[in-house]
Amino acid sequence: MSTLDQAIEIRPFRFGDGRAIPAAWTAAAPRDGMTEGRFRDLVLLDRNFDERGLFVAERAGRVVGAAYAVRRRVAHHGDDLEPDTGWLPFFFVVPGERGQGLGRELVGRALGWLRDEGARRVVFSAYTPNYVLPGLDAERYPEASALLASLGFTRIEHPSAMDRSLIGYAMPEDVRERVDALRAEGWTLDSPQNDDLVPLIRIAGDAFNSDWARAIREGIVAGMPLERIIIAKNPAGEVLGWAMHGTYESVIERFGPFGVLPESRGTGLGKVLLHLTLERMTALGAHSAWFLWADEGSTASALYAKTGFAATRTFDILAAELA
Repeated sequence: MSTLDQAIEIRPFRFGDGRAIPAAWTAAAPRDGMTEGRFRDLVLLDRNFDERGLFVAERAGRVVGAAYAVRRRVAHHGDDLEPDTGWLPFFFVVPGERGQGLGRELVGRALGWLRDEGARRVVFSAYTPNYVLPGLDAERYPEASALLASLGFTRIEHPSAMDRSLIGYAMPEDVRERVDALRAEGWTLDSPQNDDLVPLIRIAGDAFNSDWARAIREGIVAGMPLERIIIAKNPAGEVLGWAMHGTYESVIERFGPFGVLPESRGTGLGKVLLHLTLERMTALGAHSAWFLWADEGSTASALYAKTGFAATRTFDILAAELA
């Protein structure tokens, strides 16, 4: 039997919530707060936003919690709307309103809406293109972790966020020598020209992740300077890899995306691109480099660790079946 206070109303999104929800979100999770502008860009202006999937809890005119469910109305890549899948990008309850089942009620309504829309499976966070965090930080939010576990969510991925200070950064001498040697051989290791963007975006989407291609394209169209990108072209003029920063929300200290084609892995090219980008970031005034997502045990995460990055948070990407 629900113990939810009858004075709390749960309703769909409505005018005025675009300011109230970020304020309540920040009160609920001050170490992962939200602003009105970011909420607008990441949620309200998302091309898949459907206000019917955003459930808001209100007491006496004050927002005290919310849960957001989304499914694709516009395909992320090609024509696949992933009709069997929905996402739960976030939910929260403000302090003082916890312990009475409000979080469970909000999440339950969000899952019910996805089920009614035809979804058979739901993923917590990991929603592209507009996730705020990759997944649930169970160490920081143990109550949320317990709630989702009780609703049948299980972990499917466990990525890490990593950080590195750039204060006093200098490219290691062996990497500098490798850069000089490659350039002497005819390699291009520099920011792209406009024509280079065509193969860059193609390999980002085809060989790595369609969302990376989207992020690069949209960032450049929105005015991202090309000096935030370093590409590697072999003497034949083929783009074989790249690294960049400032792609997401124009945050210059946020590193990535970063990729080297399979045929060039193990050659040290990734290490060169990583250090060239860190050098560029330092020159632009960044005091640190960080990113949100490195797959646990991956070759990339090992390279980052050798370059001085350390894991600062881990996330559980969770999924559940919808009966």
